[in-house]
Amino acid sequence: MPADLSPLIAATTQWLTRAFPAGGGPLTAALAEAQARQAVTVATWLRYPTDLDAALVLLTGPGGSARLDEVTGVPGLSATGPQDLVWRGWVDEVVASWAAHLLTAPDAAREAVKALDRSEHSMACPAEFRRLTEPNAHDLAATALLRHPDLLEPIARLHHADLLDRLRLGPARAR
Repeated sequence: MPADLSPLIAATTQWLTRAFPAGGGPLTAALAEAQARQAVTVATWLRYPTDLDAALVLLTGPGGSARLDEVTGVPGLSATGPQDLVWRGWVDEVVASWAAHLLTAPDAAREAVKALDRSEHSMACPAEFRRLTEPNAHDLAATALLRHPDLLEPIARLHHADLLDRLRLGPARAR
């Protein structure tokens, strides 16, 4: 049974959608969240390719959003309410960085999804990432900030080299 990475995926998705919000109402926000969740899921499955990797991050925790908050200028943990401390602790900086790159580089997103073809995660629960790899006009309009290369560049470059290494090696052989 694969380890459940949903707390990490949910928190990192929430961080991205709060840092780079969609405007235009609930439908736009839902489309942006779906794309962020797909990017974060792909990045998470690449970062933690085996059930053992996933179990270890769930045991130790991913590290939180403090550095990401600093890089983007989002108020730090001390400025947030106590309810934010819990979910912000489950944000994975590397996953957020990789997801930011995938959202702004369509070729890399397609390559990352292809790299998951034989991963333990995709074999256990097949997923479809069309909104990430083939966004339509509504998807792109909903993510004007979330897919803006200049805005996401400071986040994407944090762990860009590691993502390229992972894609070059493939998720199963990376460890």
